Amino acid sequence: MNNSSCLQPSPATTVALPIIYSCLLPAGIFGNILAVWVCSRKAATRRTQYIYLANLVTANLLVCSTMPFLAAYFAVGHRWPYGSVVCRIAHHLGALVMQVSMYVTITILCSIAFSQYATLTKNCGTQHCPALPRNFCGHLLHQFRRPKFAKYFCGVIWLIVLCITATVITYNVQERVSGELLTCYNIKVEAGERPEIIAGSFATACFFLSFMAVLWTYYSLTRHLSRIQRNTSIGEKHLIYRTVKRNILVILMVLTVCFLPYHIFKPIFYVLLTYNDCPRLNYLVEIKNFLTCLAAAKCSLDPVITLLLDKTFKKSLYGLFTRSTPEHQECTNDIFNEMGRNMERSS
Repeated sequence: MNNSSCLQPSPATTVALPIIYSCLLPAGIFGNILAVWVCSRKAATRRTQYIYLANLVTANLLVCSTMPFLAAYFAVGHRWPYGSVVCRIAHHLGALVMQVSMYVTITILCSIAFSQYATLTKNCGTQHCPALPRNFCGHLLHQFRRPKFAKYFCGVIWLIVLCITATVITYNVQERVSGELLTCYNIKVEAGERPEIIAGSFATACFFLSFMAVLWTYYSLTRHLSRIQRNTSIGEKHLIYRTVKRNILVILMVLTVCFLPYHIFKPIFYVLLTYNDCPRLNYLVEIKNFLTCLAAAKCSLDPVITLLLDKTFKKSLYGLFTRSTPEHQECTNDIFNEMGRNMERSS
């Protein structure tokens, strides 16, 4: 029995996944375009946080652009001939672009957490600041709050993404179509070959390293704030720490809810993957696809999270629709300006 006949999608794949992607698409497109519109009118483009935000929105829009291809692939991909034009388009513009864009969003989310944590040590006394290690890691954390570093860092990320995408597409275009694979929905597309498995394992390891680093920043801030509460009263400057702690917690929750299940299951998927047990093969592939959909849903949640947690963004958005917002009011989705003003007043 070949892979095409063994791997057969259930209604959960052919009906539920296309519906979910079709619902996520307008929400993600509208929310991220609205975020671009609001922040382009109100934000200072030289701010570090806005550089990360602009790249995050770009990655979100790229993920959204793959959703029509993914919806079509899951709906009728089991009828497309393997090697056909529509199959290659869905595979390249759907799965591949979505995967690389997903890791761009993970990297930028972690960068935002690092930059906010490092900003707390700027222009304040050591008794009020969480101490950064005086080594390479501490120096690197400080770099994340610099606009020049943020521009170069995001540029390097997109360059790596472009190289990976071009390499994989070139390899797949030159690949000969095997007669054993009849349909586009097959185990080779779903699980990948050895180079893709190695790349996926490396990406999973990088995710867990980034996740643990963000978890360390949250733990460090929590411990520092607890020490402040025991020794002194909570002043205006200390409320800034709570704001940063809340924002890092949101990033940590997004990584935990949207991305952690997928990356926990990914090694399990490769370990349990077998070509002889068709029921197990179908269950594993469908679980993987739904967890991938959960990760893709994050691009539609970003604007909602920004709106709920960032008061400046909320006021700027309200002002654009009511035409009553003052000219000097900025939408940045960052707290850098607010922290600088409060630290100056309290020092």
